[in-house]
Amino acid sequence: MIRLLDVMFSALALLLGSPLLLVLCLLGWWDTGLPLFRQTRVGRGKELFTLIKLRTMNPGTASVATHLASTSDVTGLGHFLRRTKLDELPQLWNVLRGDMSLVGPRPCLPGQVELINERARRGVFDARPGITGLAQVKGIDMSDPVRLAKVDEAMVRHLTVKSYFKLLILTIMGKGAGDRVGWS
Repeated sequence: MIRLLDVMFSALALLLGSPLLLVLCLLGWWDTGLPLFRQTRVGRGKELFTLIKLRTMNPGTASVATHLASTSDVTGLGHFLRRTKLDELPQLWNVLRGDMSLVGPRPCLPGQVELINERARRGVFDARPGITGLAQVKGIDMSDPVRLAKVDEAMVRHLTVKSYFKLLILTIMGKGAGDRVGWS
């Protein structure tokens, strides 16, 4: 059921959001010359896939986790895109393709070995990674791999259509209220 919702919502969002995405790509082209950013990430079953986002950093910046990146490499447009989460829009294509879900654990980089090991141990890779999830709603980033993997495990084990919608709504509203979803 969740996969069907992912396909319907991502297709609709891409269709309705295409004018905005076009404008953002044009602004990105003007800002950096390369509006889209592609990066290899670890997905379901630990399979690698190419994640697509709007570029928020200068071309040539080291490919590291966001919490390790220098904020001086983020462009002016990039700050806006990150703050509004509009840099995530192209990931709707990843959802439509089946690489990702709208709701799931955020996909990590292949070099984040501690997080990969923790997630593998906890069965997190049984699910598709998501654009948003319980950790994002709770404000937990990848700088604490053990805590993140525990929260991801709880979400994956207890994800229902109802909690899927709750997490989507909380994300859209910009709320950091994971406790309202009913997980610790």
